[in-house]
Amino acid sequence: MAVTLDRTTTAEHPHPLPARLSLTPGTAPGLLDGAWWPRSRDLTRELPALAERLDHSWARVSRVTVNPAFWPVIPRKVPVTGHTVHVGWFGNEQDPHKLLLLSRTADRLDLLIIPPETGPAAAARLMTAATTPGSLLTASRLMEDERTADEATDSRNREEEWETDGGTARPATRPGRIFSGWRR
Repeated sequence: MAVTLDRTTTAEHPHPLPARLSLTPGTAPGLLDGAWWPRSRDLTRELPALAERLDHSWARVSRVTVNPAFWPVIPRKVPVTGHTVHVGWFGNEQDPHKLLLLSRTADRLDLLIIPPETGPAAAARLMTAATTPGSLLTASRLMEDERTADEATDSRNREEEWETDGGTARPATRPGRIFSGWRR
């Protein structure tokens, strides 16, 4: 996949809505520290709200890395109120469903990125799964588990629809033998 680096850093993109973020409670070590559900795939627009929220609740975000698989444009820098966040990317080295945040004063945060097009119910399940203390599930594994659950639900819904529309999953009675003639 081709990656486009946006070298413009002068225009700020105010984001009127707060970041949809959920962090793991406590200090139990796990593979993920929480989940982030951006509203779009525009990092220049989405990162300021996330960084501002984390600046107040965690530490000042100085650097972010992503996998370019789901981001059409990756800016080198994103202006945030009072500072600039540097953005980097790693292809095969970083899980495509994970965002890595770094700070000069705190450790790092690894967040599951919930795709913007995800429905609210699925996003809520993913946020809960990503914030389970001590979980050893990777971001891609959580996304795969959710995809599998969605497919199973779709399959059940199709079967229920078939049943209510007059179809049957199995015959109601056993078919009898067909006789070609009468016996005396």
